[in-house]
Amino acid sequence: MTARVGGSPRVQPRRPQTGGMPPQRASTSGSRPAGTARPAAARAGSRTVDVLPRPRGGAAPARRPAGGGLTGGGGPRRPAGVQAGSRGRMGFLTVLVLVVLLAFGGRLVWVQGIRGDEIAAQARQQRLSSYEVLGARGEITDAEGRTLAASVERYDIAVNQKQVGEFRSTGTPAVPDGAAGVAERLAPLLGMSASELGGMLVGDRDFKYIAKNVLPEVARQIRALRLPGITVDKVAERVYPNGDLAGNIVGFVNSNGVGLEGLERSLDDRLTGSPGLETYERGRKGQPIPGGYSAGSPAQQGDSVQLTILSDLQFKAQEALEAAVASTGSEGGTVVVIDTRTGEVLALADSGSVDPNNPGESSGGSLASSVSDVFEPGSTGKVITMAAALDAGLVTPLTQFEVPYTYTTENGETFKDSHEHGLLRLTTTGVLAESSNTGTVMIGQQLPQQTRHDYLTRFGFGSRTGIELPGESPGILRSWETWDSWDRRSKFAVLFGQAVSVTAIQATQVFATIANGGVRVQPHIIKGWTSADGTYTPAPAPATTQVVSPQTAATVLSMMESVVDDGTGSGAAIPGYRVAGKTGTAQNWVNGRQGITASFIGVAPVDSPRIAVSVVLHNPKTSIYGGTVAAPVFSDVAGFALGELGVPPSGSAPQLFPTTW
Repeated sequence: MTARVGGSPRVQPRRPQTGGMPPQRASTSGSRPAGTARPAAARAGSRTVDVLPRPRGGAAPARRPAGGGLTGGGGPRRPAGVQAGSRGRMGFLTVLVLVVLLAFGGRLVWVQGIRGDEIAAQARQQRLSSYEVLGARGEITDAEGRTLAASVERYDIAVNQKQVGEFRSTGTPAVPDGAAGVAERLAPLLGMSASELGGMLVGDRDFKYIAKNVLPEVARQIRALRLPGITVDKVAERVYPNGDLAGNIVGFVNSNGVGLEGLERSLDDRLTGSPGLETYERGRKGQPIPGGYSAGSPAQQGDSVQLTILSDLQFKAQEALEAAVASTGSEGGTVVVIDTRTGEVLALADSGSVDPNNPGESSGGSLASSVSDVFEPGSTGKVITMAAALDAGLVTPLTQFEVPYTYTTENGETFKDSHEHGLLRLTTTGVLAESSNTGTVMIGQQLPQQTRHDYLTRFGFGSRTGIELPGESPGILRSWETWDSWDRRSKFAVLFGQAVSVTAIQATQVFATIANGGVRVQPHIIKGWTSADGTYTPAPAPATTQVVSPQTAATVLSMMESVVDDGTGSGAAIPGYRVAGKTGTAQNWVNGRQGITASFIGVAPVDSPRIAVSVVLHNPKTSIYGGTVAAPVFSDVAGFALGELGVPPSGSAPQLFPTTW
């Protein structure tokens, strides 16, 4: 029976008939009102079928597909639009997956196949560390090949303070992690305490040296530890195996291997080697990767230089000089030995030994003061006056003079000798032998002013010799342009070695010139060079200048022999050899106070000159005279030099000019 609730029709469901077709749904119009309840099932096992509203227009409802229902074998059919959308989504996802796979595959082929080597190289490049390897400096040797300076293999140890904290202790004995552990492992190898080293490892610096000049065997042990942040770099340490022998000549380098003094400084560009480059892979903590990439270009050693110095003679000169300085109470001094034929400097000693291995701990001597410090030559300068007067034909060795104790020139300047005496009858040779100031002025005043100046410059006064040592002084000599403005006295004082200043090397050069037939040969200290490939190149021939005639030179040399045989220089005599020379005593001013320079410069042997030797002592206390304090040192050093050079004793007796009349 059909009833209406709230004006809406509702159909009472029928019970299904067994084995028959389900009954047709009742026709109804409209929709069920809101709030109308769906009827419950009549009994267990029955099902409730909602009566759907019939489609408008009276069309019959669509039939359920076969096998439908709750107990059928198939599900409800999806609408066609839904099925088409699902298939579209599946296709899109498939395409998307294929695109992604193709992209990854293509990238993989690109990375590993096409750009694989390039990318691997870039990655390796990020792990590479490169550092410069300094080329060893060339050696410095003496004339006989003995080593005076050399470079040896050493290592510098550095730390990256930002990485050292990554250390983790492994093995035994156990140590703390981080910087403390690194310090405990490393300190015994470096000869340091762990606390001292630990303070150097902590910080934020990328690079800091913790040890320098470490021996190779220690460096190998440090590398074997593979400590994070610790690097071991090869360097070349400069060593001087003979200590202070020729230290004033050789000089020294700084901690970076750059020449600071002596030949190490003046020859730095040529001694310095060409750097190489070492590259290798490092791990994240900075340690080298075993078996990793490594490459490099070798460093090139600098050229080696051979000097003209004879080590044994240099040692003798230094020893004799130090003994003389001590025994006379002098404030310093120099000894110079020159080969008169070649200009080679065979020995050059300066008081105050300088050990290049420890330059700060030397006894305070000035490096190569023999080429840098100036002094008035005093009576040794009289040799130039005699040579000029003889060369100009103004006098002969036998020209006679009556020499007073005091002498006044035409312009009113008065000069006197060092010792009071009566009127002396001396030859030109006698004036030189007795070292008379007044007699020298009497001879020299015959020279025109410009001639005096010309001979001083021709003998090398006022200009550097050109020796290869740094800091050479030209001495002090007024130029001719300012000569006229000079005071009247100085124009005469230069005749006996005052009012001018020279270095020891300049003063020695004068006597070497006389001994070499009047030819001045540039003093030099370099014999030759050896390149890294072993090629030896001799030094260029030194410059030469004819200063006086050979006859004048021979005459002056013979006159100087009288100084030793019958004059103020008797202490310079060498048994078996003929010696010529000149004593000198001059005033000097140092730091505002007056002092004395005592000297002796000589040549041996006179019959076949081979060496010129100068001995200069500053402010001696025992005596102010060169013949007393300096001449004996000459005899000692020159006698040794002649023996070292194998010079035979003189084979002829001297033919001396008379000194008096």
